[in-house]
Amino acid sequence: MISPSHYTTPTEFLQFAVELTDASRSLIRSRFRARGDVEMKPDATPVTPTDLEVESLIRGMIAKRYPRHGLIGEEHPAQGAAESHVWVIDPIDGTRSFIAGRPVFGTLIALTVDGVPVMGVVDIPIMGERWLGAKGHATTLNGMEARTRSCPALSDAILLATSPEYLDGDAAAPFQRVAESAKFTIYDAGTQGYGLVASGHADIMIAARYGIVDYLAAVPVVEGAGGVMCDWSGAPLTVSSGDRFVMLGNPARLPETLDLLASGGMEGERHGAIA
Repeated sequence: MISPSHYTTPTEFLQFAVELTDASRSLIRSRFRARGDVEMKPDATPVTPTDLEVESLIRGMIAKRYPRHGLIGEEHPAQGAAESHVWVIDPIDGTRSFIAGRPVFGTLIALTVDGVPVMGVVDIPIMGERWLGAKGHATTLNGMEARTRSCPALSDAILLATSPEYLDGDAAAPFQRVAESAKFTIYDAGTQGYGLVASGHADIMIAARYGIVDYLAAVPVVEGAGGVMCDWSGAPLTVSSGDRFVMLGNPARLPETLDLLASGGMEGERHGAIA
């Protein structure tokens, strides 16, 4: 088992993450706004041929380079999920935005070791933004160091959130308490929200009804930039985590944020990824 506090991600993995997202970015750009077919999955989320192509491309590259590593993806069955090294992939996080021609969707790729995310890449292919984070390394945005910002009080915080439809039920009231304490809220922040917190443009991001493919890549990104990311109870995020997370640029704001979320009920069961 790794010791997360002492682990340093090998540079070869960071270099390979760039190769993966260079390849996926090229394919996505060639398909963007092409008005292809759209199907609805059993969980009522959309999928396009591009989602499937991109994940197949990434999985193929990983299998060729690291044949003993496991793979967990949004669109294809898991392979070798019990291996010590497992890649967690969402080829197009924000498929609805991709379909609608909005350029803020992204590709998420995480590498986990013994269930712990040790490296993550958040790539926004159309906008040309790529955040890369890894344990033992500073997070970068397009090769330049990214840092979160100081948020002196929760009342100063810019809060990013998913669409309101994913913050309903027993998640609604806890989220609303945080929203009422923040300066203002931006909904439908999407994949880019992870990078905006990591680069100090926003302060908090909260989500519910997310699968691990939707958020594990963001953990090393925000932590390597000086922030913190955990579930609503404050527990670290792993391949076994539930469907809720909170991300903060300033870890000092975590205790009060968790207090506001505390009466939201038990940690949710893991759901399918949000498209």
